[in-house]
Amino acid sequence: MLGTRPVIGVLLGDPTGIGPELVAKLVADRDLWDLAQTVIIGDQRIFAMGQKIAQTDSDVPIFSTYEDICFPLEQPVLLDLPTVDPAELELAKVDTRAGKSVYDTLLYTIDLAKQGKIDGFVFAPFNKAALHACGCPFETELDLFKNEFNRPEVRGELNVVEDAWNARVTSHVALKDVTSLITVQSVYETISFVNQVLKVYGKEVPKLAVSGLNPHCGEDGLFGTEEGDVIAPAIEKAREEGIDVSGPFPCDTIWLKVLAGEYDAVVSMYHDQGQIALKLLGFDKGVTVHGGLPVPIATPAHGTAFDIAGQGKANAQGIKRAFTIAGRMAANQKSNS
Repeated sequence: MLGTRPVIGVLLGDPTGIGPELVAKLVADRDLWDLAQTVIIGDQRIFAMGQKIAQTDSDVPIFSTYEDICFPLEQPVLLDLPTVDPAELELAKVDTRAGKSVYDTLLYTIDLAKQGKIDGFVFAPFNKAALHACGCPFETELDLFKNEFNRPEVRGELNVVEDAWNARVTSHVALKDVTSLITVQSVYETISFVNQVLKVYGKEVPKLAVSGLNPHCGEDGLFGTEEGDVIAPAIEKAREEGIDVSGPFPCDTIWLKVLAGEYDAVVSMYHDQGQIALKLLGFDKGVTVHGGLPVPIATPAHGTAFDIAGQGKANAQGIKRAFTIAGRMAANQKSNS
């Protein structure tokens, strides 16, 4: 692949949501062009709709095949993948055709990544109900990525606001099931996973903080012993491998340490421990990062925002930050390969 900058694909997301508008605003920000060679992947009609909503008029060359694109790129280009005419869809409505557009584009983009034609990609938000309605057999996009890239060992996703990172040992499970899933191995694997991803991001020696499970870390076993029985041994195991990790810390104060600059990331035990904190820190600029895969993948942490779809009000901070993170990780992977 030509050029020193990584090639980053940018997907338009669900055409009935704010995704196309976000991509139009991303592409219009010329300050981001130097970070990566940008290839928008999707239906040119959907992108044109996004530009109309965003009231941008970026001159984006359109190509029908990847082989027609001449690298290195001086500006963003669009690789046209006809999927659905947005004129046939209604904004802010779950539509199977929109879901199929998203699914087909994801599979096409993953194939480009497998062939080494792109170094990473960013996708605008999509609606999971529409994706499932069109026949996607995977519960989440992470399950899709793990399957397509044959990386079953990937622990999960990471969430980022500014330079504060978070990952969790358990995710979309009932609270009553969390305790049984908190094991020395699962905690250790998550710590190792976060450490690996942050190194790809560029943190030479990531500083990690691990949350406890129980209030006040169980008060020395008065109401819960997982901290001493499970979490502390996992931390010690990671330390023995050279990982800079500390804890467990009470989950109601751990983020104060991150905000004070003491740590780069938090390893939470379950979903809401980290998500509530991060979304309070900056809902519109939050990013979800899929690490541990052959290429970095990132997306805004918010959803399709049907309530403002088509109004030109969408805040593009999240997708711009996702693009920056994916570009930085891809550049580091290229330089180290």
